Amino acid sequence: SAAYWLATAAVTGELLLGGIWDIARLPFVAGLVTHLGYPSYFLVLLGTWKVLGAAAILVPRRALLKEWAYAGAFFTYTGAIASHLTTGYDRGEVGLLAAFTVLTVLSWSLRPASRRTPRPVRALDAPAGWHPDRALPPGPPAPDAARTR
Repeated sequence: SAAYWLATAAVTGELLLGGIWDIARLPFVAGLVTHLGYPSYFLVLLGTWKVLGAAAILVPRRALLKEWAYAGAFFTYTGAIASHLTTGYDRGEVGLLAAFTVLTVLSWSLRPASRRTPRPVRALDAPAGWHPDRALPPGPPAPDAARTR
């Protein structure tokens, strides 16, 4: 859907561009991270994961990898919100970070079936009389012990 692709483009664009800025340790970004109390090497770690996360969300298939990438983006944005609120530094960023958090959740929730992990069968979804021990068709009969000697 259009909403999925718009939200996904915004999130992956920010992850990719922000990740590149982090890896490059641009002065603006390095100053922000320092004011928030993080060491400068944190930028390279975070930036690398952002770029990899953007790629994971965009590539076809690999649904479980996408789940991890969405979780990482969510933790990145909510962690940044907490850092800004805790330190009181540049609180104007909180609104933008909250918007990216919402866009991340929106992209995750609207993703098509081909980008989702398979949903396991739950007992409540199963037909009447279904039981997990009888879920598989019977296998071949066991060999007769007397004939195998």
